[in-house]
Amino acid sequence: MITDTWLIVPLYNEATVVGDVIVNARKEFAKVVCVNDGSTDDSGKVAREAGAVVVDHPINLGQGAALQTGMSYALRDPAANYFVTFDSDGQHQVSDAIAMVERLRAGDVDVVLGSRFLGKPIEAGALKRVVLKLAVQFERISTGMKVTGTHNGLRALNRHACSSIRIQQNRMAHGSEFLREIANNKLRYEEYPVHILYTDYSRAKGQSIWNSVNILYDLIFG
Repeated sequence: MITDTWLIVPLYNEATVVGDVIVNARKEFAKVVCVNDGSTDDSGKVAREAGAVVVDHPINLGQGAALQTGMSYALRDPAANYFVTFDSDGQHQVSDAIAMVERLRAGDVDVVLGSRFLGKPIEAGALKRVVLKLAVQFERISTGMKVTGTHNGLRALNRHACSSIRIQQNRMAHGSEFLREIANNKLRYEEYPVHILYTDYSRAKGQSIWNSVNILYDLIFG
């Protein structure tokens, strides 16, 4: 059981799946905080019953705000050395999170970024892959970071990185802001190949091409 790491899980209307996500995560991670971002279903109740600490936003503020709340909460624990941002819809794999924390323990990087473009081909349509790769090129130019992915929510940070990063973009463009914060704070980073599981549920919840196009629009014009 990993006791020096907090799993930080933004949560919005995922009552049907978040219970299983938390139960599986807590087989390995003792500390899980869900930020219930104004859900209108029983997401918070389900997450709490599954064993997570739940912090509530009274209204929906967006995933970026939920991440910042979760990071601030977890940093209050003096025993916490590592912090992992993790999706609530079942797309992320606990085994990847464990491996990314182990990579941090070596001490030569501050942030490990999960990338769906390393390793096996991603499970996404051709048009979505094109949009995601355009976003990557934009980020490489704007941040100077040599990354292969931009909006994968699976990330692992040490305490220095988690304390340095401040997310102010509430909505989906927070992924780009995360990268800019890494660059601006001169944090040492490395990518790690992760497997993103695209289920029928996750596709229905927002993995459409229009979601990707909106992210790209936010990057350029936001």
